[in-house]
Amino acid sequence: MRLPLPSACTLSIVASCVCAQAWADPVFNRLASFPTDQNLGEGADGDQPASPDSMARTDDGATLVYSDSRRDLVGLIDIANPAAPRPAGQIATEGAPVAVTVIGSTGYVAADLTQDDEPAAGVLHSVDLAGQTVIDSCDLAGQPASLASRADGGQLAVALAGYGGDTGGAVVAIPLTGDRLDCGGLTRIELADLNADFGVPSHIAYGPEGELAVSLQAENHVVILGADGAVETHFSAGTVDLAGVDIVEDDVIDPTGSLDAVQREPDAIAWLDASHLVTANGGSRGFTIWGRDGRIVYDSGNLLEQELIKIGHYPERRSENSGGQPETVLTASFDGVPTIFIAAERGNAVFVFDASDPSAPKLLQTLPSGIEPEALVAIPERGLLASVNSGDMVEDGGARTHVMLYARQEGTPIYPTITSAGSDPLIPWGTLSALTPDPADPTVLYSVSDGFYGAAPAIFTIDAAQSPARITARHIVTRDGKAAEMLDLEGIVSDGQGGFWLVSEGARGDDMPHAILQVDGDGAIIREISLPAELEDNDKRFGLEGIELLDGRLWLAIQREWDDDPDGLVKLVQLDPETESWAVVHYPIEASEGWVGLSDLAVHDGALYVLERDNLLGDAATVKQITRVDLEGVEPAAPGAELPVVGKTVVRDLIPDLRAQGGYILDKVEGLAIVPEGQVWMVTDNDGVNNSSGETIFWSSNLADDAPRTAAP
Repeated sequence: MRLPLPSACTLSIVASCVCAQAWADPVFNRLASFPTDQNLGEGADGDQPASPDSMARTDDGATLVYSDSRRDLVGLIDIANPAAPRPAGQIATEGAPVAVTVIGSTGYVAADLTQDDEPAAGVLHSVDLAGQTVIDSCDLAGQPASLASRADGGQLAVALAGYGGDTGGAVVAIPLTGDRLDCGGLTRIELADLNADFGVPSHIAYGPEGELAVSLQAENHVVILGADGAVETHFSAGTVDLAGVDIVEDDVIDPTGSLDAVQREPDAIAWLDASHLVTANGGSRGFTIWGRDGRIVYDSGNLLEQELIKIGHYPERRSENSGGQPETVLTASFDGVPTIFIAAERGNAVFVFDASDPSAPKLLQTLPSGIEPEALVAIPERGLLASVNSGDMVEDGGARTHVMLYARQEGTPIYPTITSAGSDPLIPWGTLSALTPDPADPTVLYSVSDGFYGAAPAIFTIDAAQSPARITARHIVTRDGKAAEMLDLEGIVSDGQGGFWLVSEGARGDDMPHAILQVDGDGAIIREISLPAELEDNDKRFGLEGIELLDGRLWLAIQREWDDDPDGLVKLVQLDPETESWAVVHYPIEASEGWVGLSDLAVHDGALYVLERDNLLGDAATVKQITRVDLEGVEPAAPGAELPVVGKTVVRDLIPDLRAQGGYILDKVEGLAIVPEGQVWMVTDNDGVNNSSGETIFWSSNLADDAPRTAAP
């Protein structure tokens, strides 16, 4: 298997063993992912959505503590072995916990008690983490938004987004006596009393001398309060002119737009050192490093948006709403290197910067985070980083919320596995839904985007000799000189004449027909073939997925059973492109808790190979595999006739490959290609970063390394 694991020696296509050169400095790689629903108590409703909003660590760095505002609990995760995190219990809280911090063995939790049409209300709990009980509580008389602890452990501060019958905000400071809350010593700093322009605080962060930095996102402002509660300084976060960004939600990533005078709208805030602050700017799609006096030391401009596009994480359907939307910032020192971590809530990624020079931070790498990363925790003494994501797709049958763990180690980054970095102009991409090799160069592959980017259906050229693989070209599929409409491309194969055969999956309810297309090398459609009525009249939503050319005939995969198929049998369709005659066989699919279908086809040494998968992810996934189809002695039948059933041999289980990335097992393994030497390439479809993690895994194995097993029809 050719996963780009750190320090791994990989077998190249020309069969020479070449160890990838390690990066000069250590890198972060994901070790493990922990689904928070595994932390629920007995009898809990596992189908209830979760929303982890914040996370902290214990002093020994062996336990993570997160707040879940939708389940009204604080969860604990044992990370003594960070590669195998374990559930460590949960603590029910009064109110919806929105923020948590830990000092010693005690957790402190700010919980929202606000009810509809009633004054804002909240409470601060102290929690015995070992005994998993609430110790005591302080009434906040307001709605908490964030929580911070002073470096010496003697004081907590809570940002209140509203209180009483007012919509104004405040900062509340609560002293600690040992680990006990001193509710009687609570002091309230009314922001509007300090300055009439001060409004609702979003996030707060203690500085090295006990001062507090406060972000006011709605007011586009930053305030620094001295340790005595007085205003030390305050300043507008100002605006940014952006170029090279996508600003229209039109089913195509077009990074050529521009926006003028975009308010930064600082959300999360952190101290880099005694002289510098960092804000994650949800409004202007980037982050800013500030001098303590409000001077702009550095602004990232469009950098984060461009990086998301390079790795396929750009959320096109958020183009009119702040794009990747960075909303979380963490600063920490790893081996003496001041490091900034920025999480893009809608781009599902964490950016890692070396901030040794605050005026020119260096982007080191971009990490996958799961859906909607909400909080980050650093454990430098163990070389660990943790993220928690708040996007729970349980109601749509998708991924749950996860805590992800990353280790700083020698070697090379595992992620991304494929990128368009280095292309000029920058190539946007996503939803890679098929693969095929170049007939003349085994290091070159081609892929297509599916219907998610329907305004610009595309063919991508991939240089698989590089690590990560590089997308080097994009050709829009055109009809009469314009981007072809009503296409959902799900398969590609060379036509042997410098162009390609493509398949487009139809959708009866959307009046989009199934189609077999021949295009030239630039993507222009030169021929279109429709399915015969004997096939199309029985179609369902899940149609053409994969196309191959074998002995002069095209083979097409139908993803799932259609109306005329027995349960457990799907069609492989043969098309003679010269005569447009059709023949069909049945392929036996596996059983699973979800549905099982076909995603792509490949040909090697005269045999047909099939990519077969279920629609499940995480630990629920059971079927992700490559099979070889036995066509010997099988005579395909005419559509509508009784169909022969082919045999199959399972040649590779892909679940271990998918698990090796350290994340949860992705559902959509969509692309399969086999080059003449027997190297097998696979790719996952990232669903356009729409209710999905946005991750694309591109990897390879070799047929010679796989031990086949036969699956009976």
